Amino acid sequence: MPVFEDQTGRKVLFNKSPDRIISVVPSQTELLCDLGLNDEVIGITKFCVHPETWFKNKTKVGGTKRLNMEKILHLQPDLVIANKEENIKEQIEELEKYIPVWISDVKDLEDVKYMICEIGKLVGKEENALDIVSRIQKNFSQLKIRGPKRKSCYVIWQNPYMTVGGDTFINAMMEIAGFENLFKEQKRYPEITVKELKAQNPELILLSSEPFPFKQKHVDELQLQFPSTKIILVDGEMFSWYGSRLLNAPEYFFQLNKQCFNE
Repeated sequence: MPVFEDQTGRKVLFNKSPDRIISVVPSQTELLCDLGLNDEVIGITKFCVHPETWFKNKTKVGGTKRLNMEKILHLQPDLVIANKEENIKEQIEELEKYIPVWISDVKDLEDVKYMICEIGKLVGKEENALDIVSRIQKNFSQLKIRGPKRKSCYVIWQNPYMTVGGDTFINAMMEIAGFENLFKEQKRYPEITVKELKAQNPELILLSSEPFPFKQKHVDELQLQFPSTKIILVDGEMFSWYGSRLLNAPEYFFQLNKQCFNE
């Protein structure tokens, strides 16, 4: 009986190689497609927007935080791929009673590479996974960011404003992209006030496209309170999706850095 260890240290047992898979993490759903799976993936969440054909045609099993347990069990999967941060612990523990669940736990680029390789082994696409990891590694090795890191705040939510701490994957991507996270001493996703942010005197405020969909109007509103700070909209998927989408992240970070400082 095959036994795999997930990124939380749990042992996951299988009677056979999984061919009825449900992914409850958007970035890992896209990864499964890029590994060469299709019919094997029978369920995704309503936030799994990539690839578009899957989003249109695959069965939705709720959101990442509100899984439809009844629908998942009805589909009779032989594997659920989840994530420690994105999914609710109690829901995953309930699923584990009936279905093998493999859980990722990703905080930096090394965790990503390990996760992709392990999922590749798990679904019988090890060679494809190694190829994706090799290309991700090559693309990041070619990323050259000039000058010192800019003092920055990455904002993920409004009312209240929320940013990212130093123990997050987004923080790791900020560092690689040339941005110093002003709130890296804090944990997870702290709430912040405008007053607290002003006290940090940021050179740059990055408003993410997700989970809150910041738009230009939000830039304009915040700019009134930070007249000397550059405020821009950024693609949240490039900073927070830790699957094959990272193939495109280095070029995005390079162009973003140039845009931020008109270089």
